[in-house]
This record gives sequence, structure tokens and C-alpha cells, in this order.
Amino acid sequence: MKDAPAEDSGARITDEAGDVTDRVRQVIARLGCSQREFARRIVMDPSKLSRSLGGTRRFALAEIVRIADIGGVDTGWLLGAPERPTAAAPGREPAAVPEGGRPLQIVRETVRLIAEHGFHGVRVADIAAACGTSPAAVHYHFPGRDELLEAAVRWCMDEDTARRAAGLAEAPDARAELLHLIALQTPRSEQQRRQWLVWLDLWAQAARSTAVGRLHEHYYRQWRATVADVLRRGIDQGVFRPVDPEFTALRLTALIDGLATQVLATAPDSTGPDTMHAALLAFVESELTAG
Repeated sequence: MKDAPAEDSGARITDEAGDVTDRVRQVIARLGCSQREFARRIVMDPSKLSRSLGGTRRFALAEIVRIADIGGVDTGWLLGAPERPTAAAPGREPAAVPEGGRPLQIVRETVRLIAEHGFHGVRVADIAAACGTSPAAVHYHFPGRDELLEAAVRWCMDEDTARRAAGLAEAPDARAELLHLIALQTPRSEQQRRQWLVWLDLWAQAARSTAVGRLHEHYYRQWRATVADVLRRGIDQGVFRPVDPEFTALRLTALIDGLATQVLATAPDSTGPDTMHAALLAFVESELTAG
């Protein structure tokens, strides 16, 4: 796969008159979902979608392809051609569309394969075979290697965000919210282990790639801000000591990272998820819980 910066990979679409953005807005309206949810479906940073719709950023061709795929419209129509139905060639059945669309299928299989083999051990041909499609189709949706990694990480982030939101809404206080976040970060289930293995590949790639490094910085800024907000609420509620929320969030997330790495890298009878969880609860009790 050709390496390309995530922000700059693929050709950019000229849209001086705003016709492309108008048609993308039509697709979002037809689907009846929010702009953020639509960004999740096409595996795109919501801020990039917002800037593109606002005219301060041009859509990449690969993004237009994904929008057409999820929206069930013709790519040519999005780019300005008259609308026409898509049809199979004479004598052939229409190709089955995977649940969630081809882009999400590619991303889900990329996450699975990265977790099993590591990012550099996964070829586009492997992803294509897992999706029952061709390498050209994978490149069609995600032209560059960094873009594939960004999409895989973003999908994991979106899954994490959804699970966090569900638990935080039900928690009676900030202490319960923090314990919920800790449980989500403890790699017990197969899905949690897969996502942690993808994070490990992200860290290694971020040290060598400016574009992936920006994604890494964005994710950690978001994650630490979530933890810091919970700590602030706990201080206000009186369930936590008056600690520095930002610095404590830095310490706690670093502890989570280090313990999770040990869980994934050591033998099952050494540092396991139960040991990790107990250590994190001990941190909460000794460093945070109000006496």
C-alpha cells in the first residue's frame, strides 16, 4: 500500500458553486440522521465533514465515493451529473451490499486483521479477501495506508464513545461514571482486546507519521478531557478529593495504558485483566475518593 497523509490522501473535488456540498446535504437529509451520525457512517472526522459542508475544506474523491455508497446514490450525481438509478449489467444480479455499506465493512475487517496480525502484517489483498471484494475496491474507498489506519482508529473511537455515553447516562454519580470508564478500558472481551491491539499499532505508527501522530494527539486530547470532566463533576459532588483534574486525568490514563499493555503482552497467568482492574480501583480509592 502507498503511504499517504490522512488529511491529504486522494484527489480533491473542486466545488466552487457549492453543488457537491448541496447534494451531500440532500443525501444526509434523505437518510434522516444527524451530521455527526452521518460522519460516523462514512468513517470521517465530524469536524472534516463540517468544514467540507461549510466550504472551508474540499471533499476528497474517496470521501465522495463513501458518501455515495452509504447514501445509495450514484457517484457521478454527487459530482454534478443528472440523477439516474444505478443498475446491474444485463444478465447480472446487483451486487449484494454489505450491512452498513462497503466502507464500514472494510473498516471492521481492517480492525480485525490489525488485531490479529499487526498493521504492517496486513495487506490490502487480505482486507479485500475478507470483504469478498477486490484490492481496487479497497483503494477506491481508502487510497492510502494512513487513511485506512485513521478509519480503523476512528471506528474504534466511535464505538468507545457510544459505550461510554450509554454508561455515563445511567451512572448515579461521578464515581460510578469513572468506574464505568475504567471497566470499558479493561481488555476482557474479544472486542476490547482487538481495540487495544489497534491502539498499540497506532502508537507505533504515530511515532513515524505526522498525519497519524495528529490522529493520536486528537484521540488522547478527547479521552483525557472526558476523564477530567468526570473528575470535575466528582469534586463538585463531593465524591472526589479536590485534585487537579487535568493532571490527575493524565496520570490515570497513563496508568491505564501501561497496565493494558502489560495485560496484552504478558502470559495469562501474569498480569491479567482482573489484576489491572484491581490496580485501577486501588488508584481511585487511594488518590481520589473523598474521606
